[in-house]
Amino acid sequence: MTLTESALAALIARAFERHGMSAPNAGLVAAVVAAAERDGAASHGLLRLDGYIATLRSGWVDGRAVPVVTQPAPSILAVNAANGFAQVALAAVRDQATATARSQGLAAVCVSDSHHFAALWPDIEPFAEQGLIALTMVNARGRIVVWGGKRKVLGTNPMAFACPRSDGPPVVWDQASSLRAQGEVLKARVEGRSVPEGIGLDAAGAPTTDPAAILDGGALLPFGGHKGAGIAFMVEVLAAALTGGRFGFQDDSPSFPGAQTSRAGQFLLLIDPARGPGGDVPGRIAALVGVLREAGAQRMPGDERHHRRALALRDGIAIPAAIHAKLLALAGEE
Repeated sequence: MTLTESALAALIARAFERHGMSAPNAGLVAAVVAAAERDGAASHGLLRLDGYIATLRSGWVDGRAVPVVTQPAPSILAVNAANGFAQVALAAVRDQATATARSQGLAAVCVSDSHHFAALWPDIEPFAEQGLIALTMVNARGRIVVWGGKRKVLGTNPMAFACPRSDGPPVVWDQASSLRAQGEVLKARVEGRSVPEGIGLDAAGAPTTDPAAILDGGALLPFGGHKGAGIAFMVEVLAAALTGGRFGFQDDSPSFPGAQTSRAGQFLLLIDPARGPGGDVPGRIAALVGVLREAGAQRMPGDERHHRRALALRDGIAIPAAIHAKLLALAGEE
């Protein structure tokens, strides 16, 4: 089955609405799921559908939440997501954050009490398309063991960066603080394959290549050892301590059987390069990318996503028949 991006997003949104999301919220969250599928980021696309639905059914997240935005300082915006999805909170603050970055030179957005279950690059790519530099990060329930610890405290704590360039689409990277993103390990389990050595531990603390053993009581390991651990700690500070969101170790989702998201925080920093001393920053970034390519860099972050996006826009998004049937059933349209 081949669908356009808009048709896929609409079908996902109808499934979300049927399971407790308001129509506006469902549209916002469905759009990022469809975008991930469009760009070939399968670990954060339809693979996550069961997790969204189970979490909605559990009562852990409020699919009808209405975020509240305040501005406690000229360059700081606070968003109480009201136990809703992060994409809804970001939509509520997007225009004000952009205007603040334009007027002040930068804007720091602090989102609390939110659930993030998607890739991060869809959150910031639109800002870079408008000429802003963007950095965002979210903390999550404890999933990694760091600095010789005996139990999980920090989450996979991903972060993403986007910057404009004058000769092409923004350069955007998105990575977890763990050696493998939790979504990639989940994908391996669904596909019945092992993960590389060094990715994680089982419940007894022994190294394992079994994704189920890592996900069910085990733990992931940070990338680069202490270096990744330091970044995960930084994310916990900015996305939780600074925003007022919950720390990963404060997770109480086990009280809601089926809940898979993290009720935590998100930090977003926007910078308007036009207000800084760098001159033509997009042009300078384009020159930097050019030198990297001349030096042998085979691809820049985001190149593969844009390639897949172009194919999807031309040919549509191919969905396995079984998954399409499942979507129709979830939407009550089988």
